[in-house]
Amino acid sequence: MGWLWAIIVGLVLGLIAKAIIPGKQHLPLWLTVILGMIGGIAGNAIARAAGVDATSGIDWWRHVFQLVMAIILVGLGDRAWTAARADRRRA
Repeated sequence: MGWLWAIIVGLVLGLIAKAIIPGKQHLPLWLTVILGMIGGIAGNAIARAAGVDATSGIDWWRHVFQLVMAIILVGLGDRAWTAARADRRRA
């Protein structure tokens, strides 16, 4: 069940990140989900290091860290994907 939950959270984080980033992103959905999952894991690690991973009620800071990491990773992933696709077209 943990993997299914990670995929769902990764999908949601990735799609929210794509919606927040201005302009059009060229990432396929599968890569968006993977980067969202990695962003969620990295956000959890940062929240744990900051000491805000377990609070009473909703863990808003943990979710903020997860979303920020997903935005960063989707943005960087889109740049890398676009550059790789441009290199293939030139070759």
